[in-house]
Amino acid sequence: MKDFLPISKDDMKKRGWKEVDFTFVIGDAYVDHPSFGPAIISRVLEAAGYKVGIISQPDWKDENSINVFGEPRLGFLISAGNMDSMVNHYSVSKKRRAKDFFTPGGEMGKRPDHATVVYGNLIRRSYKNKPVVIGGIEASLRRMAHYDYWDDCLKRSVLLDSQADILSFGMGERSIVEIADALNSGIPVSEITFIDGTVYKTKSLDHIGREYIVLPSYNDLKSDKLNYAKSFYIQYTNTDPFSGKVLCEPYGDVYVVQNPMSKPLSQEEMDRVYALPYMRNYHPSYESAGGVDAIKEVKFSLISNRGCFGGCSFCALTFHQGRIIQTRSHESIINEAKKIITDPEFKGYIHDVGGPTANFRKTSCEKQLKYGVCPNKQCLFPQPCKNLTVDHTDYLSLLRKLRALPGVKKVFIRSGIRFDYIMADPDDTFFKEMCKYHISGQLKVAPEHVADAVLSKMGKPENSVYRAFCKKYAQINKTLGKPQYLVPYLMSSHPGSTIKEAVALSEYLRDIGCSPEQVQDFYPTPSTISTCMYYTGVDPRTMESVYVAHDPHEKAMQRALIQYKNPKNYDLVHEALTLAHRTDLIGFDKKCLIRPRNKNDVSIKPKKPLTEEEIKYGISFEKYDSIRSAAKNEAKKHSSPKNKKRR
Repeated sequence: MKDFLPISKDDMKKRGWKEVDFTFVIGDAYVDHPSFGPAIISRVLEAAGYKVGIISQPDWKDENSINVFGEPRLGFLISAGNMDSMVNHYSVSKKRRAKDFFTPGGEMGKRPDHATVVYGNLIRRSYKNKPVVIGGIEASLRRMAHYDYWDDCLKRSVLLDSQADILSFGMGERSIVEIADALNSGIPVSEITFIDGTVYKTKSLDHIGREYIVLPSYNDLKSDKLNYAKSFYIQYTNTDPFSGKVLCEPYGDVYVVQNPMSKPLSQEEMDRVYALPYMRNYHPSYESAGGVDAIKEVKFSLISNRGCFGGCSFCALTFHQGRIIQTRSHESIINEAKKIITDPEFKGYIHDVGGPTANFRKTSCEKQLKYGVCPNKQCLFPQPCKNLTVDHTDYLSLLRKLRALPGVKKVFIRSGIRFDYIMADPDDTFFKEMCKYHISGQLKVAPEHVADAVLSKMGKPENSVYRAFCKKYAQINKTLGKPQYLVPYLMSSHPGSTIKEAVALSEYLRDIGCSPEQVQDFYPTPSTISTCMYYTGVDPRTMESVYVAHDPHEKAMQRALIQYKNPKNYDLVHEALTLAHRTDLIGFDKKCLIRPRNKNDVSIKPKKPLTEEEIKYGISFEKYDSIRSAAKNEAKKHSSPKNKKRR
């Protein structure tokens, strides 16, 4: 029966079911498309013979909202949705977002903050002993003790706070079927401790039959941030499914135990997952509310791979999908493309062919599928590993097949490319064909910054690599006769960035004539190296101190410097340049970032020069509060009605 899975008892009866095996509670609207995690998990369970009912965005204030199907035979599943609920709700400035793209009509407020925890406790109030399994990106990245930016504190494992029995982390197709089979065979959920890709709680470690590491206790983590940095790095080096150890985190008389990550899916397994009978759209019951906007970005896109060995410090992919690349076959992707072509809304444009990094279509070296990735080394950072296999031929072949399909006008690459990987390829064929066929006017890339001191903390290549890429990109497009441009993604206030580095970035943008419309202020999300730096003030890889911009005003200045041409940012830019001792950039010279407001504009000077340490690690904003006040007063004076009239 090709249809959406049941969302009501009537739907269940139409299928001839008396009960569901699993009730799946999700924080998003129900979208049955393989770009949505809950859709994949529910269809994988269906293919394994299990009956799944969907409860989307239940009213968490009403205990009856999770009783749509009555008591499930085997248990409840919970996912907060395709995004962490807190990222979904709040901007980096912790302001409530106006729209939820994963909710019908974009309505905000249809899911709670910390949705996994709230849904788990909602279920527990009615079902004390029924197995509860949590998963999805929110649970996956909060599986152990973690820093929560929104509450500004170290939180316990979400497994404990949600009162769930077991947590499935990572992509979950393997582990969820193994959990279902174990429950179906009558194994008590408390005894399901043997499945890779899961986290469980236990009072004893005697049953663990393989090597394990006991991490610092939660109390130790709270008492000393350095303990958290050390613990986090142990976790980071044990994310590989082949070499990773069992990790045990003590909480008083209870341990939270993380098994190694599930083994990567083979290409045949990936193909089966994406060939399942998805309806490829949101549930029709949402039509009257205006549908679900999140489908627009993926409806005519194709997922070709999973995993990423790029190793960016601010990205959680290492913890969630892992560093080993998993791919679908050309046949699988082309078959999906043919389905897209038959959609009445298809206009001939495939919006994307990729994944976390579009141009990764094979493991970074041959040994990974046997031995796993190197725990303490990156494949591309700080320079490409000597064992790295750089090869775009498979991806190039796939793109050629797709753009040759009848009805396809253009195949775009929008999910991002790793430019240092392209530069490491001695064969320019892919680079040339990408410019000729797969972009339209502009290519978005992510250098993130230009200061090498910041890039080293980000896990990104030196700026010289990006400059070489820009030069080559310009040369290729000139040869092709295409006036195409680069749009760089940039990040402000990342750990390691002082006002000095922020000014350097603005000078670079001035020199290339770039005025970014959007800037990503660093957002500390769970389970990234960068977030660990933000919370602890040290780089967990080296335990060396890192400058971190916590002050909201300083963060605003760093962001404003990137968009220094915006008149709304003038006061912040003026203040930042004053604090950085770069008032040489305030003037009428072509190298200046901003002009004086009038001929009497005098920049504020510090009462005494900065020390060497302060120059290296950034200005102490507590020490220079007087400077900030003076700069603000000067700005107010020049923005007075009298001066505005004069201008």
